[in-house]
Amino acid sequence: MKLQLALDTLTLTQCLNLMDKLKEEIDIVEIGTPVLLEYGLWAVREMKSRFPEKEVLADAKIMDAGEYEASQCFEAGADIVTVLGCSHDTTIAGVVKAARTFKRKVMVDLIDVPDVRQRAIEVDRLGVDYVCVHTAFDRQSSGQDPLKELEMILDVLQHAQAGVAGGVKLATFDAIASLHPGIIVVGGGITNQPDPKAAAKALKARM
Repeated sequence: MKLQLALDTLTLTQCLNLMDKLKEEIDIVEIGTPVLLEYGLWAVREMKSRFPEKEVLADAKIMDAGEYEASQCFEAGADIVTVLGCSHDTTIAGVVKAARTFKRKVMVDLIDVPDVRQRAIEVDRLGVDYVCVHTAFDRQSSGQDPLKELEMILDVLQHAQAGVAGGVKLATFDAIASLHPGIIVVGGGITNQPDPKAAAKALKARM
């Protein structure tokens, strides 16, 4: 299992400074969609330049022009790029093609996919590396957590590893970790804590 840090609501300087403190605990550092919107792929370049030993994920949430957009992310230094599970199979296949060209990886994000189990089966056949269940930020206040959806995809994935994101809290972390997904994504559970390093160390120890 790998611990992925989602950096969504910080400035780029804050992201880099935080990673300086957390680099021993974090396996994958995610340049979140809000950071990409504000800074573009420059954020990916800066993070990979500062921490070349870490896997950098660009949460591009690709929806179209899969091969072209993924190639831009990989050229900027991303090791993993996200594509939305609700996008067309040809788009996902294009992202996979780019990943193979650059020898990098693809994560399919199943955020708001109506039938998570069936879509996981379908995208698993496309040669992706990770399939991630994701409780949308705007739905987390309802108390929904991704544990049940994680169990669904773990039951059907034959090639890709599972990932889980959104609503991952200390209260649910042990149950999630016990299922041994390939990646556990944590954002505010680390970045919003009084002592982010202590929080990251605690989660890593539980893993």
